Amino acid sequence: MRTPDVFIKGLGVHLPGTTSIDEAVAQGLYPEFEAELHELAGAAVAGDTPAPEMALRAAEEACKRAGHRPDDTDLLLYADSWHQGPDGWQPQYYLQRHLVGDHALAVEVRQGCNGMFAALELGSWYLRGRPAPESGDRAPTALLVASDNFGTPMMDRWRMGPGYVAGDAASAVLLTTQPSFAQLLAVESVTVSEAEQMHRGTEPLFPPGPTTGRALDFQARNAEYKQAALASGTGTAALVKVHARTLELVDRVLDASGIALSDVTRVAYMNYSREIVEQRCMAALGLPMERSTWEFGRTVGHLGASDQIVSLDHLLRTGELGPGDHLLMLGVGPGVTLSCAVVRILHPAPWCG
Repeated sequence: MRTPDVFIKGLGVHLPGTTSIDEAVAQGLYPEFEAELHELAGAAVAGDTPAPEMALRAAEEACKRAGHRPDDTDLLLYADSWHQGPDGWQPQYYLQRHLVGDHALAVEVRQGCNGMFAALELGSWYLRGRPAPESGDRAPTALLVASDNFGTPMMDRWRMGPGYVAGDAASAVLLTTQPSFAQLLAVESVTVSEAEQMHRGTEPLFPPGPTTGRALDFQARNAEYKQAALASGTGTAALVKVHARTLELVDRVLDASGIALSDVTRVAYMNYSREIVEQRCMAALGLPMERSTWEFGRTVGHLGASDQIVSLDHLLRTGELGPGDHLLMLGVGPGVTLSCAVVRILHPAPWCG
């Protein structure tokens, strides 16, 4: 979807301190051979800070950086991939109570690791469907947040999945139709439902795992999926399709953005191991690893739905992205969903001057 009339007004990040892979190995939490194989460096660990509180801090920072009045927010989208608080309670209303007020439409987005991409797409549709502001009126604004704290009894952050460890973080994006320092050129998601079982394995659908205290283990589920695929004779056909659809999606989003791959300055992918980032993303696109955000991502872990936005904030703060540059954001989530977006930097971010 082309979104040249949608702009990023502000960004906010809450990234707690990290625990190094060396510390995790010394404590027996992470296998030493995997440390050598995957070249990961650490994971952000929030302790007992609740995910909604981290989301509030990131959202407050985004509003402060942009000089945005929180109660001028028209839409609040809250993306998450892990439990946020008491069952039967929804976290977006915590931000309404403590930040944006009651008039905004507030919705939780349960799209796993690609939740922020879904929020970007939904937020863009919402803003573009609003009447154009008359002279002197403010432009509509959407606040998108993502937050997760994986330090819970049913989650082992150091063995969450093959080739990655889980880090805690929150991120926030302010979208608007008023020109600002960065422009969202295009965003799109597709699904390869043939690979739906990849994140389910052979685990029963009922009763749901969290209601029985069953831990989440994507490594085991992935192994079960591959075994079932081999037994059925389908082999790796779905995985091959995921690869092909990823390349097709990138081509479409670049075309919608009006740029070529050669115009891409940096690529923000999932915060996975070096071999996964290189094989599934950078080498597949024909780009060198130096243009990825892996060197940063390896230090903080896979941050749920926040990987790409935290990387964007990092690139802006370190001066690795500047006016005229393009960031390609690419994500993978359960479904299997594939998501892609392109951001163009128009001016230095106001808080980075």
